[in-house]
Amino acid sequence: MTNTTFSTPRDLLRYAITRFNGAKLFFGHGSAEAFDEAAYLVLHTLKLPLDRLDPFLDARLLPEEVIQVMEVIERRVGERVPAAYITREAWLGEYRFYVDERVLVPRSFIAELIPQTFSPWVQDPEAVGNVLELCTGSGCLAIMMADAFPNAVIDAVDISKDALAVAEHNIREYKLEGRVNPIESDLYEHVPFKKYDLIVTNPPYVNSVSMGKLPPEYLREPQIALAGGEDGMDLVRKIVEGAAERLSPEGILVVEIGNEIEYAEAAFGHLGLTWLSTSAGDDAVFLLTAEQLRAQ
Repeated sequence: MTNTTFSTPRDLLRYAITRFNGAKLFFGHGSAEAFDEAAYLVLHTLKLPLDRLDPFLDARLLPEEVIQVMEVIERRVGERVPAAYITREAWLGEYRFYVDERVLVPRSFIAELIPQTFSPWVQDPEAVGNVLELCTGSGCLAIMMADAFPNAVIDAVDISKDALAVAEHNIREYKLEGRVNPIESDLYEHVPFKKYDLIVTNPPYVNSVSMGKLPPEYLREPQIALAGGEDGMDLVRKIVEGAAERLSPEGILVVEIGNEIEYAEAAFGHLGLTWLSTSAGDDAVFLLTAEQLRAQ
């Protein structure tokens, strides 16, 4: 492609949308549709503000800038790489995180609940002293919780040494060393034995049938962070079983299970799950209190 074919961001945006739609790309990593992802990739590659497309649409581009954007478009289509792996960044609300192929692309409905400090179940965010996040991946939720609970120490746990290296990078970026502690552990195995006011987790929960139907973009991610066994609840069971002895008397457990409400209710419905409202509806995140867990 020559510079006479594509000369402005508008040209590249149009071309990217056509290519993305023609290739039937999957958008499940932060963008809702081809336009959003194309705009993000064009703006990021040209080092332009991500929230201001219009002023730059008809700016004349240098030939090398066109080539750079074209390479990104072709990689997204040809390799089906999630955009976050191309740009090495992902956003949750106002938070930007470094990501690469060692971790899932951050996406969590729990992220919507953290700014609300899990109210009304947590009555005083400043009184929260200890938080445990299991399956932390890039550390994104742990970092957000450090802001939401200003007096808390957050233990961020993952079984993957590679994932924890990414989490450590993000912890340093946010200058939260000492408040967010990355811990290599198979769930509770190497977690300090203390009482937590809050245990939060977005664990692997995709059931085996769904794993076989994942789009190519998801297959680019670490499968250990997605696969949850036959009914998706293998790790969730261990998390629920071990939570009672780890929670303070007024503590709560918050678990994201995506589209697996049927299996979650089958496994834990007898405990009386509280389903929290998110943009996905009322069936993606459940909550259990320490009292409920002790009664199991």
